[in-house]
Amino acid sequence: MRSYIKLILLILTFIVLPLHADEKKLKVMTTFTVIADIVKNVAGDAASVESITKPNAEIHNYQVTPGDLRRASGVDLLIYNGLNLELWFNKFFQNLDGVPSVVISSDIKKISIRQGPYKDKPNPHAWMSPANVMIYVDNVERALSQHDPQNANIYELNANIYKERLSKIFGNYYQKFSELPEERKWLVTSEGAFSYLAAEFELREAYLWPMNSDGQGTPRQIQRVIDLINEFKIPAIFSESTISPKPALQVARETGAAYGGVLYVDSLSDAKGPVPTYIELISETLDRIYEALSEGT
Repeated sequence: MRSYIKLILLILTFIVLPLHADEKKLKVMTTFTVIADIVKNVAGDAASVESITKPNAEIHNYQVTPGDLRRASGVDLLIYNGLNLELWFNKFFQNLDGVPSVVISSDIKKISIRQGPYKDKPNPHAWMSPANVMIYVDNVERALSQHDPQNANIYELNANIYKERLSKIFGNYYQKFSELPEERKWLVTSEGAFSYLAAEFELREAYLWPMNSDGQGTPRQIQRVIDLINEFKIPAIFSESTISPKPALQVARETGAAYGGVLYVDSLSDAKGPVPTYIELISETLDRIYEALSEGT
């Protein structure tokens, strides 16, 4: 009988302990899905991670809901991009009491916005640079380890594995883009969300509007880009997944440039969509840019 009781207690121990461990997991919330995926890769099974905004969301002018506040009030750590990306975040954070937060764009070499209402402010889309996303990963690892030191070794190991994967993926693209003819090394988009990516791959950049929170597709914006494409015979123009492609399509029609399709930057898709992870987002975006710029070479 005693042996039987010991066996039952042992079985119960293996059943109960994992549940208890899950309850003790560090609870992390991020402002949008791209950061959430980066954090998940560093956290692994040691922390639970969710995003305030949903897949495919436009994040610049997101409208916070009471449900968002309820969910965030129970987390151990809020992680956000900063650089004026989440224009709604300061007000959101003021409604939370005692929840620590970390900005993960620290140590980034900032690129300034060149025009519009946010002229000279930092361009917020720093995660689109391969070099910068490595800094993001390091900042995430540091933040998780600080708030959950008992799992610091796990976070460090996961961060190193993730950075190795990213390095291999980006290495192929550096080679491909370096072989493009100089006159085709242009990246023209609807939003100026690709300054860091363009700089990293030595592409000249142009866009219809600097930020999605600005006016979008005004006649002046469209004519300026039409003139630029005609002057430099730029081969393609792109739009982003969270906004209307109509202004970019108009430019393509009036210049004869190819419409290169949709690029992904601000938001992941859901699990069934084309870019459910950051690696798929950056790979899909770089593939589409390269295909459009290299066509006919």
